[in-house]
Amino acid sequence: MNKPIGVIDSGVGGLTVTKQIIRQLPREDILYLGDTARCPYGSRSYEEIRKYTWEMTNYLMEKNIKMLVIACNTATSVVLNEMREKLSIPVIGVVNPGARAAIKLTQNDQIGVIGTNATINSKAYHKALKRINDNVTIEGLACPEFAGIVENGDYNKLEVFEIVKDTLAPLLKSNIDTLILGCTHYPLLSPIIQKVLGPTIQLISSGDETALEVSAILDQQNILSDSEYTSHQFYTTGDPTIFSKIASSLFQESLENVKHIKL
Repeated sequence: MNKPIGVIDSGVGGLTVTKQIIRQLPREDILYLGDTARCPYGSRSYEEIRKYTWEMTNYLMEKNIKMLVIACNTATSVVLNEMREKLSIPVIGVVNPGARAAIKLTQNDQIGVIGTNATINSKAYHKALKRINDNVTIEGLACPEFAGIVENGDYNKLEVFEIVKDTLAPLLKSNIDTLILGCTHYPLLSPIIQKVLGPTIQLISSGDETALEVSAILDQQNILSDSEYTSHQFYTTGDPTIFSKIASSLFQESLENVKHIKL
């Protein structure tokens, strides 16, 4: 079925998931919408998160998408189940794929999770991990500044290291061997996070696992694209120039076809 996959996020973070979807499914068309004007979502109320996520979803539904990927941990933790009940297309979140990846990799069943205030407070990862293995010990830590650093394109600045170091200090006292980057913005900070925590801690980004789940569901429902010509379109509610700069850096190619929209 040659309809596009819709991907939504609170900002640019979901591009880390989109990159993996494009890599694993090169024949699929992608429509990406990042709500950068209202990012970050993590400090907002559940009702605001729900409202904004539905606004993005409705915008892409009008473009006849065949699947929705909520590439935002905060939105996934708040509204995934509701969307699965109300939408007629498959809806994928990023929490369960990330949890599965962590369970596969941990050697001592001690897993850390970092995310926005909303994601950590929802205990979405705690529930997902415990459903798979009730014996795991989970250390959750909110990192409210991280998403804003990425959205501003500041993640290569020297002072960012000190912010990350100070924020992650509680985890240095734990015995975790695996850390879930529970916000899709955080992989862009992964070199700094790895440097702070040390080489023995395995970092989990949900991008790979989410892309695998997207591929499996498309195949299962017989809606994989067979097109030889693909289109990747990017929309943002904020500044398209900043969005393009970050996206171009992530994809390692110039990305200039970003359209500004209002919701």
